[in-house]
Amino acid sequence: MSVSVFEILMAVALGSLAGTGIGLFIGFAAKKQRSEWSAMNRKEKTTNIALVLVFSAVCSAGLAWYMVT
Repeated sequence: MSVSVFEILMAVALGSLAGTGIGLFIGFAAKKQRSEWSAMNRKEKTTNIALVLVFSAVCSAGLAWYMVT
């Protein structure tokens, strides 16, 4: 089974987009996010960055797995 470069880049792009949305929504729902970046303390910023990175990686991996199977 062969996967083209376009399909790989598409999985990464869509996974990053979905993961960013999910991560920011969870941060907002957990009250760890404010409307301005400068209004947040260091712990809230770290939490938001971690949520976005983790969910982006999970969504990208999920899309890649779906495309391969």
